[in-house]
Amino acid sequence: MADETATLAESHTEMTEYLLPNDTNNLGRALGGAVLHWMDICGAIAAMRFSNRQVVTASMDHVDFISPIDLGEVVVIEGYVFNVGRTSIDVKVDVRAENPRTDDERETTTSFFTFVALDDDGTPTAVPRLACPTDTERDRRAEAIAERQAQLEAVVERMDG
Repeated sequence: MADETATLAESHTEMTEYLLPNDTNNLGRALGGAVLHWMDICGAIAAMRFSNRQVVTASMDHVDFISPIDLGEVVVIEGYVFNVGRTSIDVKVDVRAENPRTDDERETTTSFFTFVALDDDGTPTAVPRLACPTDTERDRRAEAIAERQAQLEAVVERMDG
């Protein structure tokens, strides 16, 4: 796989969920655990599309729930690969809520996941190099890298403060 490449666009994954009572708390808002579950699945699909391998979640960066998702709203989870290591794949996952009656939408959650690609024996295996042939892909990658760095710096500041 060392000579193979895959593009950011090839990894792009978008999932849609409808927030029903089983995934809400007593306030009628999305359970954080349900949102994290959807994010993990979306990120894993993006990583598998990119690598053509089974993947496992290695880590998830800090998560802030910046806006609630209300019962009856549509939840859109979007992920794409923005960086790779030898066997690791970094995926940015964004979540937004849409009110289907008003067409209003808002960002609710963002995080960065790292997955490890596995071979048929379950051993970590090499992944393709990331290619970003278009300006849009290069811009999305640069934004994700900058956002992750800023998020990590903010977490360090909170811990030091």
